[in-house]
Amino acid sequence: MEPPAEPVLYQKLLLWEASLESEEDEEEGKEEDQTSEPLVLSPWRPQDSSGNRVGGLPGAWARLAAALLLLAVGCSMAVWQLQTRGGSTGSLGSGDPPPRGHTHRPGVYHHGAIISPAATCTHMGQELLVAGGNVVDAGVGAALCLAVVHPHATGLGATFWGLFHNSSSGNSTALTSGPVRTLAPGLGLPTALPTLHLLHTHFGRLPWPRLLEGPTTLAQKGFLVDAPLARALETQGTKALCPLLCQANGTPLGPGARATNPKLAAMLRRAAIIPTPHLAGNALLSLLVRDLGLEVPSAGPMPTLEPALQLPVPQGILFTTPSPSAGPELLALLEVALHSGRPSPDPCPSLMQTAVTPTSSVLATVDSNGSMLLLTSSLNSSFGSGHLSPSTGVLLSNLVARSATGTWACPLIFRGSPDDTEADVLGLVISGTPEVTRATSHALLSHLAGPHRQTQHQHQAQEGPTERPSACGQGTLLQVAAHAEHAHVSSVPSGCCPFQGF
Repeated sequence: MEPPAEPVLYQKLLLWEASLESEEDEEEGKEEDQTSEPLVLSPWRPQDSSGNRVGGLPGAWARLAAALLLLAVGCSMAVWQLQTRGGSTGSLGSGDPPPRGHTHRPGVYHHGAIISPAATCTHMGQELLVAGGNVVDAGVGAALCLAVVHPHATGLGATFWGLFHNSSSGNSTALTSGPVRTLAPGLGLPTALPTLHLLHTHFGRLPWPRLLEGPTTLAQKGFLVDAPLARALETQGTKALCPLLCQANGTPLGPGARATNPKLAAMLRRAAIIPTPHLAGNALLSLLVRDLGLEVPSAGPMPTLEPALQLPVPQGILFTTPSPSAGPELLALLEVALHSGRPSPDPCPSLMQTAVTPTSSVLATVDSNGSMLLLTSSLNSSFGSGHLSPSTGVLLSNLVARSATGTWACPLIFRGSPDDTEADVLGLVISGTPEVTRATSHALLSHLAGPHRQTQHQHQAQEGPTERPSACGQGTLLQVAAHAEHAHVSSVPSGCCPFQGF
């Protein structure tokens, strides 16, 4: 006779114990205290698989319970990963999380970074990097954004110079706008669109219209006046700038006020669909000459891409832009100083203390492989000529032949070894001072100064340029570097220019 059947008791299965959850919460809290970057931490600890009992259930029931537990864990991890990926790609500025659980000081990133004078444009450049763009895409996109939000310093009427370093080849390429030409007395011929389009065509990765989406939206829907633009308006006044940058009563817009430029938005939309840089420039030019009642000028010099000037030095090799920029003067100063053995200890010399209204705009992008783009542009003075084209929303520069030497333009790239494409790379670009060549040379010489040059070079690539309080006046120095498979960005004065990366 079989023994009487006994009731089977089922024990409730728990995915985790309360004690284990509290331990994990404590450890995650410690991690958050130690890092300022988002980390991908495993939500599950390795489970003990020894023995054949789970939750006290014997035999087949134990195996069934284990299978259900694994299935639940797997589903939970899949949902968690999908949520994490969605959150990281959807949140501006987060990008891909670092592959390891270590942290960095602000301005150091695993993949790429950008620094510019306007937070909105830095955001836009970072978005382009995260979307799969390279340093040229990010730099050109940010430059077009600055053309909208910083009309006092740059714009489609500005002249651009650039320096692009390709980490794969080790070569540096200079971007030039060509000799300055006037559209009318005191009004410079705009070359920004064909110049930036040319750079993107040769070195960019994303489609050209993608770079214009953000700037067009800002111009159409509005942007907030930031502190630099508000200061320039307060100094300059609103003559010829109304209604673009004025209140209803004619006073200048203040910080936080919203400005729009629908005519500029329309111009950017046209530039996005025109196939060649020559036609993009002509589309703007035809509207400008109509506003001014002029005849269309004959075809002039187009922007060019050419090998950068080079100067081999004991520490590595220097690259900068050719004449008519101030690049040749910069290399001459550096050659004398580097061979004299008496570098300046001050990266922010007294020459930068001159209180002048910035007449140029700079930005820089870098990736961890060592590719970088330095861009500088100028309207020659605050708000350029002050002539606002009603058909295009563009402020024309007052660059003329006598200002064509481009003393404001001499971006500098230093590569630590001429034969090693993976060597540390440093980029320097300065705005806001008439003594830009001397300021740049002081910054590089200070970077290389000291008895242990290589050690100091690596340390400064991590820490960024040093700064004495109030030493820089209104000058702005941007530094980008690739060191130890990381991208580094910093500025003097510290905090003057927002940066982002991923």
